[in-house]
Amino acid sequence: MTSTINPGRVEPPVDDRGAPTPHFRVAVIGTGFSGLGTAIRLKQQGIDDFVVFERAGEVGGTWRDNSYPGCAGDIMSLLYSFSFAPNTEWKTTFATRDELLAYLKDCTAKYGVREHILFDHEVTGAEWDEREGRWHVRAGGRAFTAQVLVAGAGYLSDAKLPDIDGLDSFTGELFHSSNWNHDVDLRGKRVAVVGTGSSAIQIVPAIQPEVGQLYVHQRTPGWVLPKNDKVIGKLQLALRRGVPGYQKFRRGFNKWGREIVAFWLARPKAATKTLQGMAEKNLKKNITDEALRARLTPDFTVGCKRMLFSNDWYPALEKDNVELVTDGITRVEGNTVVTADGTRREVDVIVAATGFSATDRPIAHRIRGRGGVSLAQTWAKEGMTAYVGSTVAGFPNLFLILGPNTVLAHSSVTLTIEGGINHTLDALKAMDERGLATLEVKPEAQTAYNTKLQERFDGTVWAPGGCQSWYLGEHETNPSVFPTYSWRFLKQTRKVDLTAYTATTGVAAPVVGARSTGTGPR
Repeated sequence: MTSTINPGRVEPPVDDRGAPTPHFRVAVIGTGFSGLGTAIRLKQQGIDDFVVFERAGEVGGTWRDNSYPGCAGDIMSLLYSFSFAPNTEWKTTFATRDELLAYLKDCTAKYGVREHILFDHEVTGAEWDEREGRWHVRAGGRAFTAQVLVAGAGYLSDAKLPDIDGLDSFTGELFHSSNWNHDVDLRGKRVAVVGTGSSAIQIVPAIQPEVGQLYVHQRTPGWVLPKNDKVIGKLQLALRRGVPGYQKFRRGFNKWGREIVAFWLARPKAATKTLQGMAEKNLKKNITDEALRARLTPDFTVGCKRMLFSNDWYPALEKDNVELVTDGITRVEGNTVVTADGTRREVDVIVAATGFSATDRPIAHRIRGRGGVSLAQTWAKEGMTAYVGSTVAGFPNLFLILGPNTVLAHSSVTLTIEGGINHTLDALKAMDERGLATLEVKPEAQTAYNTKLQERFDGTVWAPGGCQSWYLGEHETNPSVFPTYSWRFLKQTRKVDLTAYTATTGVAAPVVGARSTGTGPR
């Protein structure tokens, strides 16, 4: 068999077991919200020829990995869930980690995607084959090919440990917040929590009552707003279960209400008067010690770093067994943490609540496009950019979910996840309708999009230079945040603009002897 994509290919590649290499129309990486959402929508669109690679033994992504005490969402449950997979059984306004993980597991079963998942199959490499016009994927020690690759690994999937001299020789228990060691009994222990971000403000109040001494190491404080978390009452549950359209209305009300926050964050003076005013009031109400309050007051406008939400963070810091440490850690010696002022604190446990590799994603080092150039190499040279957060020049038939500039600092990331999925599905539809083998965004289209996008940061709280945060990259740009309303992102990703793409026609030749199945991997 011959084709315009793969002329004269007659021998199939084989995997390590000597069997023909399995081939799929679509290969998806990850089973967090991004990967599972993609799988569900593929099924809903009648596409069964796909595989999902998962490095762990269960679905869930960040909600599987993060099991630390107090772990919960900080976006209302109704909005932090798929619009196409509603859940009427949320127990609280803001779902706990266990609820969110259960929701993802339920979606996996309800929509029949588990049979498409290969567990314990970490993607160690994915290379674009120019001659064949397909992706060669290495996962779980096996070889696969796919016409289209969808990367749903997320930006909060790979933990980042702090760069502290001597940390690797710490003689006590050390673990990252996303890999909590539940075998360690914290009762009566001396514990150091490094970091005061969104994970730490949940961990500290949860473990404070049981530890002997708790040292909270803060580099920079964040603005903390109250969290309006309530148990969902019987009437609300009845309305959500029994009144058609009610839950959809409530979700939409929440979605559009949060667009007001985007309006404020794009105008620092308005943000200072509204959101920052609320945060300052919350701080003054909960911290009575003026000296401590001063150390907890940020020197940047609200929203420049991720906003935090908690009702028990500030009260926990005033407990007798808690000390806020604002001098930086210089080194660790044995079981002793030494700070810049020379103070030495002996501890039994160090919890690194220090975030993730958000702007240097490990998966980007494993995906190689034209000429064997990795996504990481491309971004290191040109900056971390993509067209509508989804496609990158030099990487045909690659679609990113939660790619560059898809973080919504004011709303739920599930909205941009759904936008990325919509863009991917419409691209697949266009390929089917027009007989296209490949789609690759034009460099000039990607550049024009990102030039306009970065201009939107001017005058906002997210503009580079406002403060140091994980939002920022190394090219004096903000490669993380989508700096305007969520409805704009959803509008631009609803339909694929083929004028922004270079396409090749024809169908990639199926590898002789390879299996392409609609029943999922086996």
